[in-house]
Amino acid sequence: MSTQNKKSFLTYIGIVITILVLLNIVSRNLFFRWDLTENKMYSLSDSSKSVVSKIDDRLTMKVYFSDNLPGEYGNNRRYLQDILEEYTAYSNGNIHFEFYSTDDDEKMQEDAQKSGIQPVQLQVIENDNIEVKRVYMGMVFLYEDERETIPVIQTTTGLEYDITTKIKKLVDTNKETLAIAKTGGQEQIKNENISQLLAQRYNIRNINLSQAVAENITLLLINGVEDSLTVDELQNLEDFINRGGNVLLAQNRIKTDLATQQANPVVSDIFSLLDSYGLHIAPNLVLDQNCGKVNVQQNLGFIRIPVPMSYPFLPIIKEGNFNDEVVMVNGLESVRLMFPSEIVINDSVAGAEDVNIIPLFTSSNRSTTMEEFFNLNPDPKANPAFRQLNEAGKVLGALAEISHSETGTLSQLILIPDSKFIADDGGGAAPENHIFIMNAVDYLLGDRELISLRSREITNRPLQELEDDEKARWKWINILLPSFLVVAFGGLRMRREKNRAKVLEEIYG
Repeated sequence: MSTQNKKSFLTYIGIVITILVLLNIVSRNLFFRWDLTENKMYSLSDSSKSVVSKIDDRLTMKVYFSDNLPGEYGNNRRYLQDILEEYTAYSNGNIHFEFYSTDDDEKMQEDAQKSGIQPVQLQVIENDNIEVKRVYMGMVFLYEDERETIPVIQTTTGLEYDITTKIKKLVDTNKETLAIAKTGGQEQIKNENISQLLAQRYNIRNINLSQAVAENITLLLINGVEDSLTVDELQNLEDFINRGGNVLLAQNRIKTDLATQQANPVVSDIFSLLDSYGLHIAPNLVLDQNCGKVNVQQNLGFIRIPVPMSYPFLPIIKEGNFNDEVVMVNGLESVRLMFPSEIVINDSVAGAEDVNIIPLFTSSNRSTTMEEFFNLNPDPKANPAFRQLNEAGKVLGALAEISHSETGTLSQLILIPDSKFIADDGGGAAPENHIFIMNAVDYLLGDRELISLRSREITNRPLQELEDDEKARWKWINILLPSFLVVAFGGLRMRREKNRAKVLEEIYG
């Protein structure tokens, strides 16, 4: 090779290496991913990017993961590494992560346990034998003097939400304070499920409405008033709303007892307060064909066994019945209610020009209502109302935006006509309700970064329920179509063989 050619070759190699180095440096913060999944699960959401942009100091993520994990757990590790690289890319150099192998390393195992990551036992197949291995699959977040932990990562479902929530909790130092309010005439309600969820991001207090609401409380959760409020309770609630406070109210109009199959109207002045804001809860119960099930004792020979039956008094709000124009419910797939009443929106109340009411969700178009005489019998043979589910959807969730001209403040009130919506023995036990409640709280407090991310992580994909006529049609299609295809294929084969035999006969005949 001549000197000139050698010099040109080295120059060419140098230019290529320089370009590759520059591309690698640029691609650390500028990259493109073509994500074809329905909910873009392999791409960082805008909510996560917004949270990450607030980091102004070094955030370290230590990931403790055992090597040689079986099947899906190995995929979880790869997915986690991919998504952490995206967090790093959007953090302007503030996020750093590192994987630590805990296999046969006692010091790493000790460090993991000190960080709150405990080993889990998995059954794995090695050398044709089933063995139980102790493995580590967790991560810890370190930011300034604070620490957060995800003890176990067993699935990729909801992982981005968990990571972003932990980061947001570390970055947002000023926590909002909200309270679960109780009145004197209210029964003791357990709501530990919701309290634990909210406590991850907010300061939670339990208060009695007989006392004035503290100035630092910006949101009240009220669950199931069953009697009239005292003068002080009503005044304190009105004062809180008038100063710009927000309320999430779960309130039935009919008190029911499934065990005794009895239902009685609730008498309380809380309904007069709601009427003044244009939200009227009708004295009825809403029934919906989309509903939960209850066990009904049925005779089977000499024994009685519980048989699950659809119970329209337990409506399930499904996709298509949510108001897509409200980010709080846009993207939700289901919400469960127990014995709800219909919300009637009244735009003609005094001062209605200062109140804007937005329906959040409705029952399906296979609904009806029951008034005055309430037949709660779960047996469809004994309850004719179950055969009359043919009315349009009823409003079962609404948002009232109340403008106060004197103070220039805005209050928001979300009404759910189900007194057990946030109770442990009611809607508070349903994971789908947790998503709505967290969305509602964030919405009322003006913090909407995680709302769309929660909806994005929903994985409930139930099969579409078909009408009886449609079921029968598909049944006959499944029976007749395969037979028709087999006969048609046989006919084509027979015709082909006849043509072939005819050709052979002409050639050799």
